[in-house]
Amino acid sequence: MTHPAGTDTAQAKPATTLAAPVVIPALAVVAGLLVYCVVYRQEALALFSGAEDWVTGHFDWFYILSVTGFLVFLVLMAASRFGDIRLGPDTARPEYSFVSWIAMLFAAGMGIGLMYFGVGEPMQHYVAPATQVAGTPAAAREAMLSTFFHWGFHAWSVYGVMGLVLAYFGFRYNLPLTLRSGLYPVLRNGINGWIGHVIDAFALIGTIAGIATTLGYGVLQLSAGLHQVFGWETSSTVFRVGLIIVVMGLAGTSAATGVDKGVRILSELNLTIAIILMLFVVICGPTTHLLLAFSENVGNYLSSLVALSFRTFAYQPTATPGWFASWTIQYWAWWISWSPFVGMFIAKISRGRTIREFVIGVLLVPATFNLIWMTAFGNTAIWIDSHQAMGDLSRSAGQVDALLFHFFDFFPFSTLLSVLAIVLIAVFFVTSADSGALVADIIATRGAAHSPVWQRLFWTVILGLTAAILMLAGGLKALQAMTLVAALPLTIIMLLLCFGLWRGLKADLAHYSQDLAHATSFWSGAHWRKRLAQLVHRSTEEEVRLFMQSKVLSAMQQVSTELQRRDVQAQVIREDTQGEMHLVIPIEGVRDFVYGVRVSSRVLPAFMLAQAKAEDDDDGLVYEPVTFFEDGREGYDIQHLREEEIIADILRQYERYLSLTSDRRTHLLQTAPGHTTH
Repeated sequence: MTHPAGTDTAQAKPATTLAAPVVIPALAVVAGLLVYCVVYRQEALALFSGAEDWVTGHFDWFYILSVTGFLVFLVLMAASRFGDIRLGPDTARPEYSFVSWIAMLFAAGMGIGLMYFGVGEPMQHYVAPATQVAGTPAAAREAMLSTFFHWGFHAWSVYGVMGLVLAYFGFRYNLPLTLRSGLYPVLRNGINGWIGHVIDAFALIGTIAGIATTLGYGVLQLSAGLHQVFGWETSSTVFRVGLIIVVMGLAGTSAATGVDKGVRILSELNLTIAIILMLFVVICGPTTHLLLAFSENVGNYLSSLVALSFRTFAYQPTATPGWFASWTIQYWAWWISWSPFVGMFIAKISRGRTIREFVIGVLLVPATFNLIWMTAFGNTAIWIDSHQAMGDLSRSAGQVDALLFHFFDFFPFSTLLSVLAIVLIAVFFVTSADSGALVADIIATRGAAHSPVWQRLFWTVILGLTAAILMLAGGLKALQAMTLVAALPLTIIMLLLCFGLWRGLKADLAHYSQDLAHATSFWSGAHWRKRLAQLVHRSTEEEVRLFMQSKVLSAMQQVSTELQRRDVQAQVIREDTQGEMHLVIPIEGVRDFVYGVRVSSRVLPAFMLAQAKAEDDDDGLVYEPVTFFEDGREGYDIQHLREEEIIADILRQYERYLSLTSDRRTHLLQTAPGHTTH
């Protein structure tokens, strides 16, 4: 909605931005699940576990093909010409440095899982491999190959697809940063109705359930670490509830400060501590063996990637019964069930990056770190077990909560290492909880730009309360099973999201590749001396504003008057406080035509700084009247145009607009509700 100049559009901030059609059903379902899992614990566990076994047993092929399809889809998007499209307007640039971005990806996506399974998964595969004889070098090789597969490119492709879809439609189409927006090409305006509410409520329920179960199991690992290091009695109800309260209190404080401060700082701290811990294990462990193992692990992984991607053990049953369903299918279902939460968080921090940058960053960097981490901890654990511990770690492989701390007993400064690991686990929990609260609030508010702080604190309390109730009542396994069952319909939704993204990108490319009419190339070289004088003169802000008031405004008013004379609605809007004005031509059913000009400033080029200093100019800025458009295309400087040339420029953009509205290839972008201004 646009407003005439001088109109005060400021409004008091609402007491709440929560969307009732999303929040009320979601909280009702969560409350019902809590009651069922607590009051009927055994029945709930039997029901959801049975459903989980049925889903993983009958749809394992579907999970395998879908997750592999997500990886192929992302690679094709990055390698194609779609990869140059930016997640936001053409002028948008990343809000966070590459290191901060990667740190937040790492912390929100899998940080706590690496701590829990870094030693646990390779050791469990080593003692109970898929196809090899347990405890042999072949079992060790397969253990690392399976671990790489579960924590490599496929896992991050699930998060990448969800994050890319949400970021693209959220920042490029200006739609709310919620799951329903990714289905806009399929549902169109139906995303604003009950179907959209159901999709977002489903995502909110999944976010609460997934984070709550992870927090519950994380508290168990923290308790085991504190017992191992300090000898405390950590199995009591009071202690574990107190631990949840402390973690959620810190998470609430971080969430209240927002992504720019709390989440970013904690994520960078996570990454720093994790690298220090990993380097210590590499240096003090079997360093040469680890370097050799990493090379072979990567080679095995890459050379086996295609076979692993489609492996279903149809012709070769696993040596360990249920291995395929208990590991690969469980992982794929778990990554998918977490994708609304992690994907939405990744989307929120990725504005301004190109699709190619996004895919490379999300797929390559975190996955590579995961592989290095698993080699450092997994191969070291297997080496210690076979060379020093004489099978002691193998015998403890089933006690995953305490296995990491038992692993540290074979290193110097073991107590210090365990304390550092406890700190890292705790910070990972805080990061997961505060980013979870932020994402829950985004979903619950349909992507509201500014929400009251109390709402983020409210979701922090909900997450902590859910985790505490389930852990105390023994309902964590039931809720985890239910979450994994929910991954099946979510997989179908994600496939629709891929289709919607492909359609959106096709419309985007057709829209932005539309050429200007050659007949409207208006300047022929006339008045070149005046043009040259303007080129060598650096305009001040006052001169630019005067140019806009005299020439730009006059040109817009003449076009508007002529259009109105021909029964075409048009309006010139001035916003003097923001230093901009624009001509708006609305057409029912599509995005308005907007030709805008604003005062823009940029830093002087280096070769002009000396001249500016000689002229006692302390500003050091270049001021220009720069165009802008409703679709976010990059504007250009028009200060060298005469009034009739500005009119010609307006008409050529209007001609382009009319051409696009009649092109069916661009219809999706032209009718995006987030762009409509009338």
